[in-house]
Amino acid sequence: MKNPKDNLADRRIAASESKAALLNAHRAAVEAAEPTRIARQEERVARAAAKEERQADRVKGKREEQERLDLEQAEAAAVAAAEIAAHELDMKDDASRAVLTEADKKAERDRRYADRKARQR
Repeated sequence: MKNPKDNLADRRIAASESKAALLNAHRAAVEAAEPTRIARQEERVARAAAKEERQADRVKGKREEQERLDLEQAEAAAVAAAEIAAHELDMKDDASRAVLTEADKKAERDRRYADRKARQR
């Protein structure tokens, strides 16, 4: 049960003194933790700077890798284009040889036809 000697005013004074004591204790704890808070904050800043540096290195590495791949791809495309050009030139040579062969065959056929006609006369 309640203590009959306590009245409302005494309880209110005790509550305000308790709140003041808690506030003072909190302020003391914050002041005592200030050096460690500053150290943690500096450590966080240092970690963030290191992270940004690592990320910049990764981005740089990826950019260099992409440039290398682009260069290799360009070289491969140039080689492929040269091979295609050589193949087309070879095909043209084959086609021209085939045309010459056809022309030679036709000339031979015409010569034989002329010989046959000459014999028949």
